[in-house]
Amino acid sequence: MARRKLAAGNWKMNGTSAMLAEIDTLARDHADARCEILICPPATLIARMAERAGPIAVGGQDCHAADSGAHTGDISAGMLRDAGASHVILGHSERRADHGEDDATVRAKAQAALSAGLVAIVCVGETLEQREGGETLDVISGQLAGSLPDDATGAAIVVAYEPVWAIGTGKVPTLEQIGEVHAHIRAALTDRFGPEGEAMRLLYGGSVKSANAGDIFAVADVDGALVGGASLKAEDFGGIVAALDQA
Repeated sequence: MARRKLAAGNWKMNGTSAMLAEIDTLARDHADARCEILICPPATLIARMAERAGPIAVGGQDCHAADSGAHTGDISAGMLRDAGASHVILGHSERRADHGEDDATVRAKAQAALSAGLVAIVCVGETLEQREGGETLDVISGQLAGSLPDDATGAAIVVAYEPVWAIGTGKVPTLEQIGEVHAHIRAALTDRFGPEGEAMRLLYGGSVKSANAGDIFAVADVDGALVGGASLKAEDFGGIVAALDQA
């Protein structure tokens, strides 16, 4: 099944107005990219970025499970959509660790995203302790089962595998380890969702750079990347986009 490749950048808590120039460069240099390109900036930049992003999709980094209400500091999926976002990252390890989000919380947020018409990028991944304890596949299975809504579809859900121990550390799993986890995720998705599970795109995230992107994208069932620090500069992220286009 042909799945359109996706290069997604997560700016995390980085970026002010001056960094919008990076989107101008990215849109200009990769206007003819075959893969889909997505940038998820801080919420303060979403609306302004969406106005000038051209072919680049814009997304949020989180959303609340409720449509509205007394949730100071939170943003609903509908608000993201209204600001110009088309995607949202959910269940990132930093949200799970720093804000105590469990699988049920991520699932509720994903359901809200789907209801608002957003594409939800749901993150899963093991810690170093879990990896060294041989628990990786069990952890991933549990996160997938608990975090994905029952009505998930290939068009509305993307799964990102981000080993926690590789995020921002410069450490990268071997290609064999990446392949093992992605094959496991694909099998779990198709077992649960059938053809829709086969249609869901699987991203790898964790210290992806232009230097290693080509090798990672050659691994079966890697449909793109969720990139952190290397997405902050158009030149750096552009190299990853170019590698994905050639994959």
